[in-house]
Amino acid sequence: MTREEKAIVIEDLTAQLADNPNIYLADISGLDAGTTSDLRRACFKANIKLAVVKNTLLAKAMEASDKEFGELPNVLKGNTSLMLSETGNAPAKLIKNFRKKSDKPLLKGAFIEEAVYIGDENLDSLVNIKSKEEVIGDIIGLLQSPAKNVISGLKSGGGKLAGILKTLSER
Repeated sequence: MTREEKAIVIEDLTAQLADNPNIYLADISGLDAGTTSDLRRACFKANIKLAVVKNTLLAKAMEASDKEFGELPNVLKGNTSLMLSETGNAPAKLIKNFRKKSDKPLLKGAFIEEAVYIGDENLDSLVNIKSKEEVIGDIIGLLQSPAKNVISGLKSGGGKLAGILKTLSER
């Protein structure tokens, strides 16, 4: 690969890192062709972009990026796959589901909305991260519950009051 080609790849990786708020680094080495194809298919269905990258080029792209990746460049050893997603927990869920059939992919690290996670032991906590849409749904549900309680109280209270008045009028 010539210097010009490397510069183009670094520029492209830097743009991808800037455009995506959720970045996962995984190790998929040791997977056979069929399993790798299944992983790529699952990533496509989950709207996750999967790419195998060279560690040195990704490290240079991280340096050139405006984001602060902290300790993430230190995990760039061995085979590295880059997973990019709009949803913070989608790649973690995909990795966890995929590992039911295989021992790979292993999570090397993740960059989620300015937070850095290092190591495979963080996979369960990454799965539990709520997406922006889920948090908004929870907030709306919490805001609606007091109003629903008041309305149901008024409806049931009105029915009781009408029943009492009807009974009294019959006597």
